[in-house]
Amino acid sequence: MGDSFDISVVADNEEIGYINIEEAVSEIKRIEKIISSWDEESEVSQVNKYAGIKPVKVSVELFKLIDRANQISEITSGAFDITFAGMDNIWKFDGSMKYRPTQEQLIKSVAKVGYRKIVLNEEQHTVFLKLKGMKIGLGAIGKGYAADKAKALMVEKQVRGGVINAGGDLTTWGTKATGEKWLIGIANPHGKDKIFSWLPVLESSVATSDSYDKYISFEGKKYSHILDPRTGNPTAGINSVSVFSKTAELSDALATAIFVLGVDSGMALINQLQGTEAIIVDSSNTMHKSSGILFN
Repeated sequence: MGDSFDISVVADNEEIGYINIEEAVSEIKRIEKIISSWDEESEVSQVNKYAGIKPVKVSVELFKLIDRANQISEITSGAFDITFAGMDNIWKFDGSMKYRPTQEQLIKSVAKVGYRKIVLNEEQHTVFLKLKGMKIGLGAIGKGYAADKAKALMVEKQVRGGVINAGGDLTTWGTKATGEKWLIGIANPHGKDKIFSWLPVLESSVATSDSYDKYISFEGKKYSHILDPRTGNPTAGINSVSVFSKTAELSDALATAIFVLGVDSGMALINQLQGTEAIIVDSSNTMHKSSGILFN
């Protein structure tokens, strides 16, 4: 999925621990075979291949994941959108860009983007992308989903506790071998290599997105590599977002959406969602936190 997964489990001995980890890895690889955009044989690749041509029958698992992604698009007013994958690649974050794209180029870049152009047939379990050249990409939700599924497998097998970290999308269950809660370190906004505070993560998940290393600057303003799927413009005003919720899937998607929505709209959304919290660090390194976040 283009990222590394770190898996830790609590077990009676090392051998059992490694067996459990291997089973979690197998589950993650199984999901990758379904959702990877890099695998030409994956279900997602087949959906993209027949965009504008015909509906594609997919597994119930993928159908439901796409349906949930569209629901997140609805509540975020399109700030999260899996059809972003069909966006023209007009922004370069390798230092080579000298000029901003024109408004005409931006409009053209998002012509094939829009979650409402995904047609889902619940009876047939088919997915149809209305326009030729349209694509879906599950990069902003898929890692979290895979982490959740691997966790569910471990819980089903009665593994006492563990942590799965999917490139910044982290989910936990149980406790450490000592019985202590799992803790996540919140980076200091004035130095991301330093810990500002530790927060307990109990039977919960957290996803973090940041723009510290991948951005471009025009006229003294910094723009993130995360693009607004509605306008084609890069986002600005936020350095990092951490979202806490019951599932890594939801945390993953919302962390991306908040970058697009901005501090005020993003926090307003979080405060409306039960069981969901967020920490946002804006571009001036000021920390904003939702009402349920209490630092030690």
